[in-house]
Amino acid sequence: MSHPLDNFEKKHDFFIGIDSDGCAFDAMEIKHKECFIPNFIKYFNLQPVSKYAREAAEFTNLYSKSRGANRFLSYIEALDLLEERDEVKARNAKIPRLQAVRDWTQKETKLGNPALKAAVEESNDPELKQALEWSLAVNETVADIVHGVPPFPLVRESLEKLSDKADMIVCSSTPSAALQSEWTEHGLIDYVQAICGQESGNKKQNLTKGLEFGYEKEKCLMMGDAPGDMNAATAVGILYFPINPGHEDASWEKFYNEGMQKFLDGTFAGAYQDELIAEFNTYLPEVPPWKK
Repeated sequence: MSHPLDNFEKKHDFFIGIDSDGCAFDAMEIKHKECFIPNFIKYFNLQPVSKYAREAAEFTNLYSKSRGANRFLSYIEALDLLEERDEVKARNAKIPRLQAVRDWTQKETKLGNPALKAAVEESNDPELKQALEWSLAVNETVADIVHGVPPFPLVRESLEKLSDKADMIVCSSTPSAALQSEWTEHGLIDYVQAICGQESGNKKQNLTKGLEFGYEKEKCLMMGDAPGDMNAATAVGILYFPINPGHEDASWEKFYNEGMQKFLDGTFAGAYQDELIAEFNTYLPEVPPWKK
């Protein structure tokens, strides 16, 4: 399968990877609360403990340091939290282990529906099939429900200001079709040279492929709202600007008014970035509130 960056062309000295859900678009809450989690409860038979299933999934996907992770990884984590919870044990609820899905996530590098579909066709494993049915249902629900969700204030203005200075890509764990639809719907698609969704590989892999076009690392930036975005940037040695969960408007205002210029004039690295990251690290906990 071809990669979105196969036809990429370097036009500027600067390179920026931008996450989508929760970073550019205020779409995290509606997608997980209205699309992912109802299907999570339905397809994995969690109706007896639906309240706790919802709390676990909201924590792993929205309100913890695993926010923004690939759907298969974060919902497996939610199952683990659910399985060990006392209230769930008291109800004798059967929580699926999904060992086949866990094994698949360990060996597959492109954790998306196409790769999972291929694994189902090869193995006919019932757990892989169950996970695929859930994931496909999520995509259908997102397509049905998620419309008219705008970018955060100053996203458009920031992209416009950068358009003649930096090559920009979408670097996200969301399926590419949804990204294409959302960035097109809101007129942002022309500002980016490529859409790299979950089928293209993880964020580290996509950033690495972007760097192969000859950018100096100090002129490369990742923007995101989750520790996974920061970890991907750190892993490839580029800069990171955090969009703080729950404070996205203020983050984009800060980027537009000062962070962007610091990136362009070479004063972003060091104390300024360290201060941004220190604040970012205060927002998302590792331990769920019911464990405290």
